[in-house]
Amino acid sequence: MISKFASTAESLLDELQTTLTHGTVARRVETLRRVTDLFINGAVEFSDDQIELFDDVFQCLILHIETSAKALLAIRLAPINTAPPLTIRALAGDDLIEVAAPVLSQSERLDEATLIETARNKSQAHLRAISIRKVLSRAVTDVLVQRGDDEVIQSTVNNPGAEFSEGGFNRLISRAEGDDNLASCVGMRPTLPRHLYLKLLAKASATVRERLEAANPQQAASVSSAVQEAMRRVRSAPAGITAETAIAHALVKSLHVDGRLDEHQVASFAEAGKFDEANAAIAALANVPVSVAENMMVETRAEGVMILAKVSGMTWATVRALINMRDNLSGMKPTDIQACKATYERLRPSTAQQVLRFHRMQQTAAAPPAAG
Repeated sequence: MISKFASTAESLLDELQTTLTHGTVARRVETLRRVTDLFINGAVEFSDDQIELFDDVFQCLILHIETSAKALLAIRLAPINTAPPLTIRALAGDDLIEVAAPVLSQSERLDEATLIETARNKSQAHLRAISIRKVLSRAVTDVLVQRGDDEVIQSTVNNPGAEFSEGGFNRLISRAEGDDNLASCVGMRPTLPRHLYLKLLAKASATVRERLEAANPQQAASVSSAVQEAMRRVRSAPAGITAETAIAHALVKSLHVDGRLDEHQVASFAEAGKFDEANAAIAALANVPVSVAENMMVETRAEGVMILAKVSGMTWATVRALINMRDNLSGMKPTDIQACKATYERLRPSTAQQVLRFHRMQQTAAAPPAAG
C-alpha cells in the first residue's frame, strides 16, 4: 500500500504542478477528484506524514477551484475522522455556508478552538451548522447561546449532545421569557440545575402574569389561576428532578431520620448556596412535601420562605440566610430584608400553619389525575 501510495502521490504531485501552472478549471477539479479518491480509499492506513502531504495538496487546489467543487470536497471529507486537519479548518472557515456546513456539522477533526472562533465570527447559518453536531462542549454552547438567533438557540437546546454551563443556562432562561416553547425545552434539559429550573418557573409565571394583567387588569383572579397552570405545564417536564437533586434529597432524608437535621444545618446549606439541600431540609422540618416547599420558595415575594421557617420555629438569622440564598440563585430583584424581618417578627406560628395548610390543599387540587 505504501509503495503504491508513493508512486501514485509522485505522479499526482507532478500533475498538480502542471495543473496549477497551465491547467483549466475543469482540469483542476478533476485533479481534486483524483486526490480525494486516493485519500478516501486509504485514509485508515495513512501515516501522519502522508496525511500532512494530502493537506498540502488539498490546500493548493482549493485556492484555485470553484465553490461547487469545494462544497463537494467538504461533503466527502467531513465524515472522515483522519481528514487533513488544515484543509478541514479552511473549509470550516469558508464564508460560503454550502462549503462550511458539512464540516461544521460533522467533522470530528475540528478542535474546540476552531469551533469557538467560527461561532464568534461567522454567520447565523454557520452557527446553525455547529448547533447540530453530535457533541457540543459548554465552551461552544456558551457562544451559540450568546450570539445565536432564535433558530440557533432552539437547535442547540434540542441537541441531546449539547452541554451547557451555568452561565449558558442563565442566558437561555432569559431568552425563554415570553417563549413558551423554548421555556419547555430548557426545562426538559436533564442537566439543568434545580435552582435554575425553579428560576425558569418563576420567570415563566412572571411573564404570564405580566401578559394577562396588561391585557385585562380587572381579571386579577384569573391571572393567578393562569399562572399556576403555566407553572404546572413547565413543571411536568421529566427533567424536573436531576440526579444531583435526588442525591441532595437523599442526604437530607438520612440526616432527618438520624435526628441530625436542625436549624443550624438548614442555615449551613443556605449560606453555601445549596438550594436542593436547604429546600428539602426546611420541607422536612415543616413536615410538608418537598414540592410544596419548592412552590413556596419560587414565589415572587419571600412570604413563602417565612411561613415555612415560622412553622419550623427558626430564628430570623436562618430566615435571612434562606432569603439571601433564594435571591442569589434566582437572579430576582433583591428582597427588602428589613421589611421581611418586621413581617417575620409579627407572624404568628398559628397563622403560618393556616397558610401552609392552604398551600398544601392548593397543590393537592392542582395535581394531575392518576393514570387509570
